[in-house]
Amino acid sequence: MLVPIRKPGKYTHAKPDPYITEEKFIELKNKLEKLKNFSRPRAAEEVKHLALDGDFSENHAYQMAKGRLRGINQHILDIEDHLKRAIIIKPQINTDKVRLGCQVTVETNGKIKTYLILGSSETDPNTGVISHNSPLGSTLLNKKVGDTVKVNLANKVVEYKIVEIK
Repeated sequence: MLVPIRKPGKYTHAKPDPYITEEKFIELKNKLEKLKNFSRPRAAEEVKHLALDGDFSENHAYQMAKGRLRGINQHILDIEDHLKRAIIIKPQINTDKVRLGCQVTVETNGKIKTYLILGSSETDPNTGVISHNSPLGSTLLNKKVGDTVKVNLANKVVEYKIVEIK
């Protein structure tokens, strides 16, 4: 079975953002253990069982099971690499500048919004968690209370004033 090979490009081998919280680190470790101790042995057993049916070239179920096992093995390698390169974000206490792990309250167009700045793998803009790589997150980094920043969005420039840093 031939596996398609993607042309080298921007997203071919993009490594995940190494900045994660301790909670995310533990979550990834638990997921890795589940994959190693539960998912992979079951998939390997399925492949072994289907291999007994004989002719591999026309055994579609065997080919699919091998594909699932390869996917699980790749997922395990990806998580192990992410954990190996992980940089734990420590919660910031009494900081005068915006840094990773800070909760920043900003005012824009008369509205007050609060954002938590974390790594790219933990973002959820709906709950106010933004990446340090996002346009707003990267602009806010190293700014102080009272600073005003301008962020270029898709079709407009939005001005934010930093009200509080926690």
